[in-house]
Amino acid sequence: MKTAVFGATGRTDLPLVERALDRDHEVVAHTRSLELLPGRDRLSVVEGDAYTGSGVAGAVSGVDAVVSLLGQGSDSPDDLLTVAGDRILSAMEEAGVDGLVGAGVRETSETTTIPGRAMGALLRVVARDLLEDATEHVQRVKASDLRWTVVRAPRLTAGDPQGAYRVENDDYVRAPQKVGPA
Repeated sequence: MKTAVFGATGRTDLPLVERALDRDHEVVAHTRSLELLPGRDRLSVVEGDAYTGSGVAGAVSGVDAVVSLLGQGSDSPDDLLTVAGDRILSAMEEAGVDGLVGAGVRETSETTTIPGRAMGALLRVVARDLLEDATEHVQRVKASDLRWTVVRAPRLTAGDPQGAYRVENDDYVRAPQKVGPA
């Protein structure tokens, strides 16, 4: 399988890229920071900026699916996920790529633990714009004609894989409070 990965140098994406390569998948990494991407001899790299659209069409051309785990950084625009997501969705449509896996946020209707609710309330106070951006992005993905999967992971860790993953279609499940890489 040939997969484009957006934000390929992030702490979530790097392990994903490494595991895909270890499983003999072809990876096209779209990144703004070439120097942060190890093992470039084993993958195709497209330098660009998903927010501006630079390199997006080239990254999705000829792939079977797209993974976007773009995340907000301290210097990111408040609408990063929505704008970059729209550019990625548009390029996918033009290239005839219809499979997307992306990160999402917990929805207000989802049940969670007391610490999870407290963290959600805190984030709504200190990072309202970022949460609104993430929520809008997921709504646009859901409204698309793509085959999509939104992964709503709890706190990600850098340790060894642990525990079992649960998958539900069109439903919300109570997730563990942290997840190691798969």
